[in-house]
Amino acid sequence: MFQKALVTLVVLFCSSPLVNGGKVLVFPVDGSHWVNMKVIIEELHSRGHEITVLCPGDTWYIKQESPYYKTIVINSSAGFDKDKFGMFVTSMVNMRREGASLWTHLSLEYELIKSFHQMHKTLLIMMGEIFENAKLMQSLHDANYDLLLTDPATGGGTLLAHRLGLPLVFNVRWTVQGEGHEAIAPSPRSYVPLPGSELTDKMNFLQRVKNIFYHVFTRFQVWYVTDSSYISFVHHYFGSDVHYMELFQAADIWLMRNDFTLEFPRPTMPNVIYMSGFQCKPAKPLSKELQDFVQSSGEHGVIIMTLGTLVSKLPEDITEDIAAAFAQLPQKVIWRHTGKRPSTLGNNTLLVDWLPQNDLLGHPKTRAFVAHGGTNGIQEAIYHGVPLIGLPLMFDQSDNFFRMKVRGVAKVLDIATVNQDNFLEALKEVLYEPSYRENMKKLSNLQRDQPIKPLDHAIFWIEFVMRHKGASHLKSEFYKMSTIQYYSIDVMGFLLAVSLLMFTVFISVIKFVWHRVFSRSKAKKE
Repeated sequence: MFQKALVTLVVLFCSSPLVNGGKVLVFPVDGSHWVNMKVIIEELHSRGHEITVLCPGDTWYIKQESPYYKTIVINSSAGFDKDKFGMFVTSMVNMRREGASLWTHLSLEYELIKSFHQMHKTLLIMMGEIFENAKLMQSLHDANYDLLLTDPATGGGTLLAHRLGLPLVFNVRWTVQGEGHEAIAPSPRSYVPLPGSELTDKMNFLQRVKNIFYHVFTRFQVWYVTDSSYISFVHHYFGSDVHYMELFQAADIWLMRNDFTLEFPRPTMPNVIYMSGFQCKPAKPLSKELQDFVQSSGEHGVIIMTLGTLVSKLPEDITEDIAAAFAQLPQKVIWRHTGKRPSTLGNNTLLVDWLPQNDLLGHPKTRAFVAHGGTNGIQEAIYHGVPLIGLPLMFDQSDNFFRMKVRGVAKVLDIATVNQDNFLEALKEVLYEPSYRENMKKLSNLQRDQPIKPLDHAIFWIEFVMRHKGASHLKSEFYKMSTIQYYSIDVMGFLLAVSLLMFTVFISVIKFVWHRVFSRSKAKKE
């Protein structure tokens, strides 16, 4: 009996998959960035890995208690304040509505630059406190983590990984200097448009001029926002010969929250792993209240509206116009709105404090999605094949919607000029012009048609770094080169010098020969 039981245990052990759980330190970015980081954390936990999240005490979305991870709470601020961000977005919307003058645009950019500058300064103060906390740093060393996973939209995780000597994996769309590819891959300005330029990869001469101007402007932003803070910090803790971007460029794997359904074709690198739509999943059943409301829409279907994590309400006159436009449609509307109830609200519109966005987008009766243009929402709309009406507010939202517009899947409105008439016109165009839904279905098919699910792809490469203690064979060493070496200025200078020397020697030989021949002929004549 004992032998049979022993054999059974051996068979079960051999037939079950071996779990080689690793230890992952996560340094996240709060807000909507945490939403997608949490998806990766939960998947890593389900595969037997031990996750530790290092976060400041003033977290917004990051919960300090979770069944999926342990937390190390830093008694400091990382610069993210939900209320301040909300007020900032509201003030930005109001500024845009005051007029579209050059001064208004410059003021908007200046306010945005100032906010990012202050956020990075606050973060680096926290990082200095972490580095100077010998007890904390020793405990992080002693924990023997296999890698550090971070979002490089801020630099804290990158700095900590290098300080601890850990392999580094990015969950990335943006770095502290801008779009992720810009930091690591060749980006020719002739056909790689800068985010915000509203250009495609097919540019005429004037558009290429515009792209260059945007490049110059972004370099000014980098100088003010990040160089002014990170250079001195990195020189202090890592040495005067280290540039802070070298620490980012040395990351082992870049898990890119994007792919070429949204991005224009461009050069990339072998350690950039595309996982666009990794957070998307089939829709779950709705609550009874929502299901009943959706089903009551009949053949007309429903429209979903939400403006993301930063904005749950708009100025009252805009909400009145939006509500009045919705009221004129036969569709039912589910609208995430926490402000004052609009007086023009129709019986077809349901106001909610929160909505299950992915599950509603995946419902067969959903006809359109009114959104602000965050990457997560747009990718979920693509995944479920739902066309878009765009009300971009700030950050990368206008650029995201521009890319959707040129693909024929979105109608985009300016929040500064939106009113009942143009909003209603946009809704009707997207609802009743078949090309929007047809184009979005094509885009959805492209995104879904992959040999491996994006989330599985991402987890594979995280575990790959754990198994091999990094991925140095995929990393280009370009970041260790100086500007002179990178652009081969020294080589061109050397070749130019050799050419000039050869030309000088050639001229000298010609002169010498000419002089000798001329001298002989002159002697003969005499």
